[in-house]
Amino acid sequence: MTDYTLYYWPIQFRGQFVRSALAHIGCAWEEAGYEATLVQKSSPPNKQLIAHMGPPVLTDHQGNIHISQMPAILTYLGDKHGLTGGKPGARAMCLKLICDANDVLYEMTRYNGAQMWTAAAWSEFEPRLHRWMAVFEETALRHGVTADAGFMLGGDAPGMADLVTSTLWGTMTAKLPALRPVLERQAPVITGLSDRIAALPCQSGLRVWSDEAFGDAWCGGQIEASLRQVL
Repeated sequence: MTDYTLYYWPIQFRGQFVRSALAHIGCAWEEAGYEATLVQKSSPPNKQLIAHMGPPVLTDHQGNIHISQMPAILTYLGDKHGLTGGKPGARAMCLKLICDANDVLYEMTRYNGAQMWTAAAWSEFEPRLHRWMAVFEETALRHGVTADAGFMLGGDAPGMADLVTSTLWGTMTAKLPALRPVLERQAPVITGLSDRIAALPCQSGLRVWSDEAFGDAWCGGQIEASLRQVL
C-alpha cells in the first residue's frame, strides 16, 4: 500500500527534500507525475487538494492529509516519524535549518526565476553564497557535527537536520559540480556530513533512482540554464 503521494516536478529541487525524508523513513510513496502536478498547480484554489501556489504537495493517505510548502511538509514528516530530535529546542533548530535551506534555494534561483543569472549578478552573489555555507558550517559545529557524528539534536540516528543539510548541499554540488570545490573550502564539515548521509543505502538508492528518472536537472527551466552558463 502506498503511504504517501508526492506532487512535484521531475527535478531534484524542493521535492527532493521530501523524497530524501521518505526514503530515510522507509515509506512507500508514489510520484504523481508532471501532468497531475500541473493540474494541481493550475486549478483554482477551491479545486486543489490544498490551496497552494506551487508544489511540492504531499498527501498522507493514512490520515487523508494534504500539505504544501516544503518546510511544512518536512516538519510534518519529522514530527510524525521522530526525526526532529528529543532535546529542548531541537524541533525549532530543525525548522531553522529547513527554512535556511529554502532561502538558499530561493536565492540560487534568483527569487524563483524572477530574473536570470548574468556573469555580473553571479559575481555579486558569490560572497553571499559563501556566507550561507559559513552559516551552515557554524551551525553544524555548534551542534556537535564531527567527522563521525551528525547534528546532535537528540538520538544517535540521522535526523531531519542531517537529511536537509545533505540534500541541500550534496544535491546542489552533485548537479552543479563547479560548486563542489567551493563547498569543500568554505564548509568542510558540511561537505563531510553531506557525503556521509548521501552514502547511506536509502539515500544512495534514491540518488541512483533520481538520476535515472530526472537526469541532471536541478532547478530546471531557463533559470537553471542561466545558472549553468555563469558557472
